[in-house]
Amino acid sequence: MSRQYLNAIIIQNDAKTLVAQAETLGRQLAKERLSTSQIRNIFGSVRRIEMNWPEHPQSDADHERVRKAQRELLLLKPKMAYQAKRERGRGVKELTDVLSEAIDLVDGKRKNFQNFVDFFEATLAYHKAHGGN
Repeated sequence: MSRQYLNAIIIQNDAKTLVAQAETLGRQLAKERLSTSQIRNIFGSVRRIEMNWPEHPQSDADHERVRKAQRELLLLKPKMAYQAKRERGRGVKELTDVLSEAIDLVDGKRKNFQNFVDFFEATLAYHKAHGGN
């Protein structure tokens, strides 16, 4: 997936591009026989980060939670790289490559992070819709 598409999805909040690219990626991952559990393993981490990242931090404690959530998101990249190396097949590597680039575009901004989560969730849904198991 090109950086141009990811930029439109993550930074510009283009829902039409998000849906189209999520379907393309989800279909490709299903073809590569990537399992839903492999995707959900990463997605679960993203959901935990989302729950811990306050939308409107007001207190010092909230700002600390934001800092920790941003750190966890960045540390997800090496975890995904390790998983991609351990697993057989191109599917995990392909997903890792796309998500790593998308994480870079989040750039510590909650709104961009939410667009990332929406894209990842749509990709998971399309993976399942196109026969991923």
